[in-house]
Amino acid sequence: MSQETQPADWSSRSYGETSVPVVPASTPTGKADRPSWSYEEAFLRNRGLISPEEQQRLRNSRVAIVGMGGVGGIHLVTLARLGIGRFTIADPDVFETVNFNRQYGATLPNLGRRKADVMAEIARDINPEAEIHVFTDPIGPANAGHFLENADLFIDGLDFFQIDARRVLFRLAASQGTYSITAGPVGFSAIWIVFAPDGMSFDKYFDMSNDMGYLEQIVAFGVGVAPKATQRSYMDLEALDIESRAAPSTAMACQLAAGAMGCEAVKILLGKRRVKVAPYYHQFDPFLGRFICGRLWGGNQHPLQRLKRWWLTRYLRRRAARQPIPEKPS
Repeated sequence: MSQETQPADWSSRSYGETSVPVVPASTPTGKADRPSWSYEEAFLRNRGLISPEEQQRLRNSRVAIVGMGGVGGIHLVTLARLGIGRFTIADPDVFETVNFNRQYGATLPNLGRRKADVMAEIARDINPEAEIHVFTDPIGPANAGHFLENADLFIDGLDFFQIDARRVLFRLAASQGTYSITAGPVGFSAIWIVFAPDGMSFDKYFDMSNDMGYLEQIVAFGVGVAPKATQRSYMDLEALDIESRAAPSTAMACQLAAGAMGCEAVKILLGKRRVKVAPYYHQFDPFLGRFICGRLWGGNQHPLQRLKRWWLTRYLRRRAARQPIPEKPS
């Protein structure tokens, strides 16, 4: 297994971790007259879909979620409301105004606060018994093993442009026998791919290697997560800014992605149904009324995928080479 070369901000910093204290269900967390809380009553309405025995399995499961922004935050909330009892979460960033269009924890009181700390508090407000380990430093080779320790499932909620960290985490999760899910927003649609520890790997599916440049990796990831690219009929590619790491996104798509991720998590953690893993991919685009579940033979090495990657790489390079025309002074 080859070693990754990480950017300085990912590999040179040591990890930071805090454990959010467990608050017993019988202990008031606010006003003295607040009604009592119990795990059984809080998740009673899962009954009929999840048996009492399965609910206890979820209660004792640990899910590791990297990224607490647009999609990672709602992933955490979705799984907390499912009754998952143990989490490991990570995000080094703070909430900013630019996050308000899509990120669950982005509110005025939380401006400037660490995303991981805010989302841990929100999860505890849903389930005060939840055991939550919080990492506030970037995840990279130095701390990825500690982050994934004892995880029954790994969820990718990283920013679209964080490729190196993804490769490290997906590779490590597979090596320790852990399923992984990447699920996120693309336009008005949600995409998701499940990786089995004994199936096609992340690098194999996306056809990524250490000798590829950053632009090539970004293109490979973007083309691979949505091979049918339903969003192309309404998304303006000019809004994709790789230099500033900005892309169009919506809250609706983040919520759709979290719902799909939650269903896959139930199947994996409880073994309820067959899970379609890579090279299968999914895209649900309610804006167009389309759902796609396809099998990408050979992953991104498929001839059509290679052609898409070539075209998009050329387009982005030509766009970057363009010199902006200055506006005339008013």
